[in-house]
Amino acid sequence: MSVSNSNLIEILQAALVTYWLYCVVDPELLFCENETNYGRLQGLENVQGYFKDGINDYVVKGLNETVNPNKTGTKAAAKYTVTIPAGKSASIRLRLSNRSLMDAFAGFNSSFKARNREADEFYAALQSEIKDEDAKNVQRQAFAGMLWTKQFYYYDVSQWLRGDPGQPPPPHERLSGRNSNWVHLHNADSISMPDKWEYPWFAAWDMAFHCIPLALVDPGFAKAQLIILTREWNMHPNGQLPAYEWAFGDVNPPVHAWATWRVYSIDCKMNDGQGDLEFLERVFQKLLLNFTWWVNRKDEHGHNVFQGGFLGMDNIGIFDRSAKLPTGGHIEQADGTSWMAMYCLNMMRIALELALERPVYQDLATKFFEHFLYIAGAMANIGDEGINLWHDKDEFFYEVLHCPSGKLIPLKVRSMVGLIPLFAVETLDPDMLEKVPQFRQRLEWFLGYRPDLAGLVSRWYEPGLGERRLLSLLRGHRMKRLLKRMLDETEFLSEYGIRALSRHHHENPYEFHVDGDLFTVRYQPAESDSGLFGGNSNWRGPIWFPVNFLIIESLQKFHHYYGNDFKVECPTGSGQYLTIEEIADELSRRLARIFLRDENETRPVFGNDEKFQTDPHFRDYILFYEYFHGDSGRGVGASHQTGWTGLVAKLLKPREKEREIVRREGKVK
Repeated sequence: MSVSNSNLIEILQAALVTYWLYCVVDPELLFCENETNYGRLQGLENVQGYFKDGINDYVVKGLNETVNPNKTGTKAAAKYTVTIPAGKSASIRLRLSNRSLMDAFAGFNSSFKARNREADEFYAALQSEIKDEDAKNVQRQAFAGMLWTKQFYYYDVSQWLRGDPGQPPPPHERLSGRNSNWVHLHNADSISMPDKWEYPWFAAWDMAFHCIPLALVDPGFAKAQLIILTREWNMHPNGQLPAYEWAFGDVNPPVHAWATWRVYSIDCKMNDGQGDLEFLERVFQKLLLNFTWWVNRKDEHGHNVFQGGFLGMDNIGIFDRSAKLPTGGHIEQADGTSWMAMYCLNMMRIALELALERPVYQDLATKFFEHFLYIAGAMANIGDEGINLWHDKDEFFYEVLHCPSGKLIPLKVRSMVGLIPLFAVETLDPDMLEKVPQFRQRLEWFLGYRPDLAGLVSRWYEPGLGERRLLSLLRGHRMKRLLKRMLDETEFLSEYGIRALSRHHHENPYEFHVDGDLFTVRYQPAESDSGLFGGNSNWRGPIWFPVNFLIIESLQKFHHYYGNDFKVECPTGSGQYLTIEEIADELSRRLARIFLRDENETRPVFGNDEKFQTDPHFRDYILFYEYFHGDSGRGVGASHQTGWTGLVAKLLKPREKEREIVRREGKVK
């Protein structure tokens, strides 16, 4: 880049056409290089150059020597010095063009207004079913945040390990440090980031959730994101998906198949029932490798019970689940196993969809169906040792500490870990089963051959609503018991969604003693006081959108099977009984309530911040935080991370109600 004249920067790149950045008036044009300042990074002396922090140091510190006086470089900025009187405003006009223009700002205002009008027309069509103007405002800003966080991401691990040519070599320890086992990874793609200002990095399970709201406004980009993660330059040769840039080898929940199916379904609906089978098959084939990696690497004893470590929920456990346990042994994880049960059902559903056009996929659908049943059986009797992750007395799923001595200790922390079994649910409609006869025959044979497994997951021999069949880790009675605890406002249910940890642990912290050390889990509705995972994230009480969204979708699937006669008290102890669909709708409203104005014209997300609550320049501009206070709904964590919190855009979109179906005689249990 270089100066073309006093208000014009010329941008040359061999692989692209020439661009020009036109600047109104005559700003001070600053240039430096997009190169690391090794003097600052490694404490070296007499390092000469105009490094990537040069413009910052010129503006902030007044260091003239950090920008190139020859007005050329690979980074550039236009510096304006403007005095704005109180109560006034100022505008700066810029135009980037691939054409040389005689008058770059002719028609600028009309063009700007036209783009605004086009955006208004786009969202008017998208939001035609939303009646509340405040809800429209929140949803539009959520979409805008999702679109804004697209960014080009470049990371060549092999090059990073060796260092840049012609630059000081990196420390030798880097060759055996983080990501050293990911030398194949070479990412040079536009990706959806948690936030390109505060969290400008690659995060795989975040990206899966990003794709759901993105599919409503840019389905092509959403599909591309799911494909990118499974490409050979990202997926490890052994089948593992990369987690995030500071530790690609960490393990996130396996939600990629779920996101793929949801994006496919959304796109299909938007295209009058025409699904993108090429996209679905393309991702499915790669996920077969990933599923195999999970089975081979994360089922330590081959019992269909999966570990996985922290699985995205940083400090939720009594111990750091990604580190060596102070007790020795290992933890039988209710969430790891439930995530894999969900993964099986997601893959089964995709295989069935593909089988409608390519019958050979019925074999794979059968494989995942049977694997799901094996996992369901294992959760009730791990390794045929009588270990059950469901605690009958407490009516909750707990993790079980498997000590080296063989002693088994249930870790009685009531957390999101125990609610994740809800996610493993799928319904099969009769018309689908009629179209996949080989799958149906094998299904019926297997259930007759293994009635012990069939009885664990559902009443298969008792037809469901409209002859539907249900696959789930929870039959009707157990699901009601789990929902009783989840919908208790003294435990998980908040005015603003489902807490990640039961409020029961506020007065009753869970304590565990090991060799004189005390480990404690206490309800903390906002910021964490734990140093686990750096302490900058908290799953011990706040409300997180991704798992709340999955709870809502799971409840909708349960309702699809059980229908309107199956009701649960909500909130627990209120005397009010709702259908499962009504409970899902209520949770959606509670989550949306975080951002919407209440009866006092305040937004819970802004807490007690007077400026954000009342100042007209701030009050209607929403911040989509990383997570939210478990009692007040106040935003916590990264304040500009639309990321997966952008799921609120999907929750605000009215659902098409299912047609009323008359229940046949007999009740489903």
